[in-house]
Amino acid sequence: MDWKFFKEYKKENIELDAMICSHCDADHYGGLWDLLSRDQEARNELDTKATKVDTFYHAGVSWYKTDKKRRFLGDETGGYLHDLLTGKTSIKNGLKKTADLRIQGEWADFLKTVVDSGADIKRLANNPNKDFKYLKGFEEDKPTSIKILGPIETTINGKPKLKDLGSYSTNTNGNSVLLRLDYGRSRILLTGDLNKKSMQHIIASMQGDLIELAADVAKSCHHGSDDCSYEFLQYVNAAATVISSGDDETHAHPRPNIVAASGATGFKKIENDEMVTPLIYSTEISRSLRMGDPYEVKQDDYKTPNGALDVVLTDEAKTKIRYTHTTSGALNPKDKIKSMSRLKVVDGIVYGLVNVRTDGNKILCATLNEGKSKWEVKSFTSRF
Repeated sequence: MDWKFFKEYKKENIELDAMICSHCDADHYGGLWDLLSRDQEARNELDTKATKVDTFYHAGVSWYKTDKKRRFLGDETGGYLHDLLTGKTSIKNGLKKTADLRIQGEWADFLKTVVDSGADIKRLANNPNKDFKYLKGFEEDKPTSIKILGPIETTINGKPKLKDLGSYSTNTNGNSVLLRLDYGRSRILLTGDLNKKSMQHIIASMQGDLIELAADVAKSCHHGSDDCSYEFLQYVNAAATVISSGDDETHAHPRPNIVAASGATGFKKIENDEMVTPLIYSTEISRSLRMGDPYEVKQDDYKTPNGALDVVLTDEAKTKIRYTHTTSGALNPKDKIKSMSRLKVVDGIVYGLVNVRTDGNKILCATLNEGKSKWEVKSFTSRF
């Protein structure tokens, strides 16, 4: 994201009114962590020099540990999650080494970085017994509004709770922040990692307000996972769906039945005997690698305890390469070793970025054809 500020906006420093973390899984806060980090090694990978955030928003569900438990989500009795993080004070308390319930792991390290950044910190939720709320500074009367549709909050004995969806992963994913961004007539739904249980809970909780889920463009839930409610997709009725995924074969995203379901539940528009919408985009499909075959390892002035030595290794079968590999969903990398004859060199990465642009009425979706260096664009008009 920082490249856009640097290359297109010509800014060396990023200034954000709001930074929103959908939930407490590393693949959803890791990039935000890089932006806020003051670690020089992390910043060397960025184009910009610093990032200033006015308010950091999160979903409330947090990874904790105690002297007896290594990693869990706190109190889950009675069908609800009780130990929700709120503002800066609750996070500071959870980061104390003396706390009975301590924020755990890399999530704790990330939140410490957020606190150190000086940003205000707030939890986002939708309580169906109250009016739908908007993000501060992005209210209904503003040119760009952001409506908070999830996670669904329940008040018990005057305290906010979130639904226990059954397991750690379904709770962190299912209680993701759900937002609808409105600009002019255009609606874009941002879904985090919602799953089938949470979608069904949202449908039941919103009751007569389900038109609020309808959108022109939807970011597909959980990278195209098939843990998804078909009924929910019908209410969304998206003209364009963007599936963001890029993992290895561990998860096999996007799942083919969800690609099909996104099309089957999408808003259908036919003109001149051609289908205008629905459109289904997948970063996994657009993404590719430029590969090369290594044939030599060369190191000039290679330093050894006895002096400098130039090294050239050309026997691919006898040349061993050590490297680390992190499987998707894993927390720690694993050490691996292979001969050079069994390895490929990645000469470049085409990330498969799907661009969505709108003037509030017309919506453009575009991917870059790397071979032709040409944008392939589809457009349609908002129906709202």
